[in-house]
Amino acid sequence: MTPRLLYVTDLAYQAAGRRYADEDLELSARLRAHFPLALCDPRDAARLVDGFDAVLVRNSGPVLHYRAAYAEFRAEALRREVPVYNPLTGRADMAGKGYLIELTRAGLPVIPTYAGDTAPGELPASDAYIVKPVDGADSVGLVRLDAAALAARTPEAGTLVQPYVPFRYEVSFVFVDGDFQYALYAPDPARRWELAPYRPSAADLAFARRFVDWNALPYGIQRVDACRTREGELLLVELEDHNPYLSLGLLDEETRSAFGRALVASLRHWATRP
Repeated sequence: MTPRLLYVTDLAYQAAGRRYADEDLELSARLRAHFPLALCDPRDAARLVDGFDAVLVRNSGPVLHYRAAYAEFRAEALRREVPVYNPLTGRADMAGKGYLIELTRAGLPVIPTYAGDTAPGELPASDAYIVKPVDGADSVGLVRLDAAALAARTPEAGTLVQPYVPFRYEVSFVFVDGDFQYALYAPDPARRWELAPYRPSAADLAFARRFVDWNALPYGIQRVDACRTREGELLLVELEDHNPYLSLGLLDEETRSAFGRALVASLRHWATRP
């Protein structure tokens, strides 16, 4: 049986430096050649999920903009046992950014991250710090503070604090079902979404796979975002396992088609499992 897909996207969402709607219109058109498919806004997903065999969550925007609707969708999908792509067991951004604290404590190569109510004296010394919401996305609520401003700030639960790490560039690795698809990087640190193709080394891929393996999703699309420090080390910035923007419009046709084939094969396999 060919599964009927509910494709969740917010076509009206305005993201800095990215065009969510363009990516989802192009990708959904490719998928429509293989599956009966309908697009819906994330705020409507809970009410519509019963009419479909599987749900594909794509560029649906930050959940903090529709927390209640997202909670309702999760509950309904679980109650009806409708497969969701990505599965709702994600341990990374899908569950908030608290996992960065866990990875820091475990000694993994990640930008050092601490709870927002950590006393300034218990943080690593730094000229500047990044403070952001645990449930943030797309840099919503993110601020950069110097050491004096951080010391004057009232420690706040529900936020994270990171010492600012100077870096040479950011790079993103995209996986489908644990299989590497492509990588892109931002040569200019000030222009995060002006991306170019990146050819990862074996060490780069081993770095990225370590976090994909840690997340232990049985299937799905994951984007591993990292920064290359001035010393040459890769550090995890975030592991996006909920609705990662894929920058498909920047790929050559061969790479874009290969990604599409991998996604179709994954959906055929996982969306039809009992």
